[in-house]
Amino acid sequence: MQQPGFWNDISRAQEITVESKRLKDKIERFNGVYRRAEDIEVLIELINESDDEDSAAEVMDELKSVSEEIERFRIEILLSGEYDRNNAILTLHAGVGGTDAQDWTEMLLRMYTRWCDKKGYTVETLDYLPGDEAGIKGVTLAVKGEFAYGYLKAEKGIHRLVRISPFNANGKRQTSFASMEVLPELTESQDIDIRPEDLRVDTFRAGGAGGQYVNKTESAIRITHLPTGIVVQCQNERSQHSNKETAMKMLKAKLIELKERAHKEKIEDLSGDLKDIGWGSQIRSYVFQPYTMVKDHRTGAENGNVGAVMDGDIDLFINEYLKKSSNGTLEL
Repeated sequence: MQQPGFWNDISRAQEITVESKRLKDKIERFNGVYRRAEDIEVLIELINESDDEDSAAEVMDELKSVSEEIERFRIEILLSGEYDRNNAILTLHAGVGGTDAQDWTEMLLRMYTRWCDKKGYTVETLDYLPGDEAGIKGVTLAVKGEFAYGYLKAEKGIHRLVRISPFNANGKRQTSFASMEVLPELTESQDIDIRPEDLRVDTFRAGGAGGQYVNKTESAIRITHLPTGIVVQCQNERSQHSNKETAMKMLKAKLIELKERAHKEKIEDLSGDLKDIGWGSQIRSYVFQPYTMVKDHRTGAENGNVGAVMDGDIDLFINEYLKKSSNGTLEL
């Protein structure tokens, strides 16, 4: 019979192999960018001698591409937290604003989904609660890809929308709010133990489209962590076992975050008086009327192209947050 230490050694060896590959890939990326920069330098010298305008335009495009890759390297250096490389669990909740807030939450879902597509991340819906008339009340997504949590942690907070409401017959301006919560999905080496007696597991029927597709079994899972009152649920799979496994991942991520916020040594030290997640003030405003502007109140970053932002062009806000957070100039 193998000793526990044997399996720990195997796990550690696997982690070293993965980290070694990451470092190798990063070195290859760096060398590739360095070679491209050298080629650009040579081309610039040739263009200066020949005065070739077409070649000059090509060099400018290549220079822009290399500059963007260098900027990505700079940002990745800032992503050095324990969980920054992890997959992310992203949750959106409608706030104040009624139907408008639920519609706004669905708009944010589209924005983040499009951003994930541009990054090459995969997105899986874990839980979905539709709105009463339009939009959604809440949704939970699993975002899978390297640095997913490191980037998305910059988006955590309240997002405020100002626009002329399509749900208001008088055409009045409406202010709506939605919250964005993001947690790291823990890896095997980061896993934590939770006492079974601290959990209450409930099953219920997952929501469906009705008719022949309605879920007739209680496959959806809701887990309550009794000491803190944290509740998570998952209903995306037909299998109760799969839903429970996913819900446990969500719960562990929430507990890890709570433990760090509370500066506690162990999960067992957490209690219910630490569970509040207040709305607080918004981190960003999206103004559609009477002018168009998206402004991040923590960094001062702005973009007047609201359409581009809603199509997932949010790297400006994420990168500014990471930069200012690292140098201590973030306005909280």
